[in-house]
Amino acid sequence: MGKSSIAAKNRTTAKPEVLSVINKYSGKVIGEVPLTDREAFEEAVRSAQTGFQISSNLPAHLRGRILADASQLIQKKKSEFTELLAQEAGKPHKDAQIEVERAVQTFQFAAEEAKQIHGETVPLDAASGSEERFGFYLRVPVGIIGAITPFNFPLNLVAHKVAPAIAAGCSVILKPASLTPLVSVKLAGVLKEAGLPEKVLNLIFGPGTPVGDWLVTDDRVAMISFTGSPPVGKAIKEKSGFKKISLELGSNSAVVVDETADLIAAVSACVRGAFSYAGQSCISVQRIYIQDSVFDRFSDMLIEKVKQLKLGDPLDKETDVGPMITEADTVRVESWVNEAVQVGAKILTGGKREGNFYLPTVLTDVKPEMKVMKNEVFAPLVNLIPYRSFAQALEMVNDSVYGLQAGIFTADLNKAFLAVKKANVGGVLINDACTFRADNMPYGGVKQSGLGREGVKFAMEEMTEIKMVSINLKRR
Repeated sequence: MGKSSIAAKNRTTAKPEVLSVINKYSGKVIGEVPLTDREAFEEAVRSAQTGFQISSNLPAHLRGRILADASQLIQKKKSEFTELLAQEAGKPHKDAQIEVERAVQTFQFAAEEAKQIHGETVPLDAASGSEERFGFYLRVPVGIIGAITPFNFPLNLVAHKVAPAIAAGCSVILKPASLTPLVSVKLAGVLKEAGLPEKVLNLIFGPGTPVGDWLVTDDRVAMISFTGSPPVGKAIKEKSGFKKISLELGSNSAVVVDETADLIAAVSACVRGAFSYAGQSCISVQRIYIQDSVFDRFSDMLIEKVKQLKLGDPLDKETDVGPMITEADTVRVESWVNEAVQVGAKILTGGKREGNFYLPTVLTDVKPEMKVMKNEVFAPLVNLIPYRSFAQALEMVNDSVYGLQAGIFTADLNKAFLAVKKANVGGVLINDACTFRADNMPYGGVKQSGLGREGVKFAMEEMTEIKMVSINLKRR
């Protein structure tokens, strides 16, 4: 983390405005960061330009060592990161701990992949007239990566942009979510301690307008990697010009449970997938399609398990569901549920708001056009829908503008492969909920769920360009 890594931190002019960060459970201020103005943004870009000259010339073994050391330091500071995540993001301690453990892996994967970047030979003599030429291509870093990250995984989703960028030899300007910037500051400190050269990672803070717009429209930035909502992703695509872009957007992810499924395993996975971190995940379980003959049994088992969830302080290690990120979000969900109930939906449990908590909620008798079904709810809410045929269930899964991941619970191999073939999503997870993600797998969606793929190796492909080399061996 360089001197200008945290934009405006070291400026000697008027003291910059600050953004206060609150504990999402207590409401108390736990830190602040400087809001980035135009001058500070220019400073960050100039710093990243210098940083790219440094990072693109770092040997692969050194990039790998820095990332490996960062992984070890995150592990060493695991309790500090966990507590900060619980306070800043309102993430239950058990979930915050898992996120830290995943970030440790993400940086380790990046350390390994940094030493595996390579091209291939190209048989130019396969083309008539090129018999005397020898060809190969290299992968080279694109330049400055503009990384824009959301509030819900403020450590590991930052890691999924910063770690592969460093591994690929790029520099980074990172704009973390304004609700959760402190974890990014702590991570930047870890990378500096691990030996990342000055100016390779640069932090800016502030809202999408104007700070995010400056980053997206600046021609000196080679690529934008964004995780967030589809409307913002669409705006970024329209404003970004000729930049490369990677968009990880929203979903109303579905699970299908058939009559052959292990219901105990399916219920357990769906409860965790729907209510972990108050459902504030783009792959949260939102729609569950259950075969008619097991619908009542599955529903009863799921409701019983939901009622056992403990709400409370995220720092309490027994808490299952913490607060939503803002009270305004609970008000939004309350209105969507009330609207659905008015036109026929039935609340099986929950359906109540308490400050910035929304009780874990299960709905049935829902219709595809309801907001709780067609929109991304991003809350502790799940819909249960019966179906007759498996083919019908897959049609309902695909009846969405989104297509990130889908979970399929079945013991029938034929049905599993039918889902793999027919489900129009970026990832099909057999006998797992749609929330499963390993940090080394390609991750991303189709339709309005995004463009490009993350997962360290695959993000690095996005963050590099192919440079072709042809050598004419014919002597003249």
